[in-house]
Amino acid sequence: MSNETSVLYEAPGPRAKARDKIFTVVFTLFFVGLLAWAGYTAYKNGIFDDRWAVLWDPPRGQSVDDVWITSILMSGIWGTLKPVLIAIPIALLLALVLTILRQSPFAVARIPARVVTEVFRGIPVLLIMYFGVIGLNIDPLWAVVLGLVVYNMAVVAEILRAGIAALPSGQKEAGLSIGLSPLQTLLRIQLPQAVRIMLPALISQIVVLLKDSSLGFIIGYSELLKSAKDNYNFFGESTKVVFITVVAVLYILINMSVSRLATYIEGRMRTKSKTVAGLHVEGKADGPPGGVTAAGIGANTRTGDSAF
Repeated sequence: MSNETSVLYEAPGPRAKARDKIFTVVFTLFFVGLLAWAGYTAYKNGIFDDRWAVLWDPPRGQSVDDVWITSILMSGIWGTLKPVLIAIPIALLLALVLTILRQSPFAVARIPARVVTEVFRGIPVLLIMYFGVIGLNIDPLWAVVLGLVVYNMAVVAEILRAGIAALPSGQKEAGLSIGLSPLQTLLRIQLPQAVRIMLPALISQIVVLLKDSSLGFIIGYSELLKSAKDNYNFFGESTKVVFITVVAVLYILINMSVSRLATYIEGRMRTKSKTVAGLHVEGKADGPPGGVTAAGIGANTRTGDSAF
């Protein structure tokens, strides 16, 4: 082990290794026992009886296609994804506008944007949906979209603001020094880096947005949870656990797919960043031929006035 590695990490000794093994065994046995207790309790409550037959042989003259393909997969999942697909681009666009306004040097733009962000971050999504249905008298679909957009635009705007704040101050100064306006510096230099830094948080918020769409069930919007409720009301209360379990598995699969996609995008962005950095190193010259004079550094190269 090198000196540098030994400074950063001290290898555990025999006593530490033995202690880690004991803790591992104890916690493993604890969780196994917890799962066994949960399974036994469910068994005693009759969870594993014939109610699960609704999965492959639904009663009351219904077929598997009617229940699981048409009602749950097609109607339920599409009902869940439709407001999400509408809300995501709108929320991202409005979040970008709020982020730009919050970076403005003028209080008349910056303060209202901050107030909007703080207020809508603190309001539950369901209250906004209720306001859409009761106060605005709009269709439940658009009430769900309204709730998702208003809340998530505020959260994403705060995420982007945090990403910009995490950048070195020299990034903005460098953009201004080469003649970019404050808005151009924000859009071309700061925001792309902030998105890359905060990408895990942004993807997590998209997952939260997707799960929040289930709140539409409370205001009468037909989505995955509402479809499950309609089915177990039709087949009997005993099938509730079956439909809720299936819905939970579907939500997990959808969210895992989004997370996988996010991991892929993040990996591609990092690979691209490393490739660009490698090209700079191999080229040994990032500036244009002719040196400082050709680059125009020191001259008045500003192409426009301040954007704010």
